[in-house]
Amino acid sequence: MRARDVGAYLGLTPKRYQSGELDLSGRISKCGDGFMRTCLYEAAGVLLTKVQRWSPLKAWGVRLMKRVGAKKAKVAVARKLAVILFRIWKDGTEFQWTKEAAMP
Repeated sequence: MRARDVGAYLGLTPKRYQSGELDLSGRISKCGDGFMRTCLYEAAGVLLTKVQRWSPLKAWGVRLMKRVGAKKAKVAVARKLAVILFRIWKDGTEFQWTKEAAMP
């Protein structure tokens, strides 16, 4: 499994309907573990609204929230959190809150 497949595995990607000339994106697919999806969605909501400390992920999510709305932004941040958690689990690396902390 690759890191970019985690969102689809957890059902955090949009449903697709494609036939001939039609290509529609729908709501999230809700495949996979519902509890994990709920936990990631709640964590994204807390990150976007309650956490005072800024990070590149929070800044991206806030910009997205202004553009597409809070619910869609929370799903997008939840998907990114899932990818980050998968990479941490696979590599065994520690989470770096900011880009400056990641540089040696």
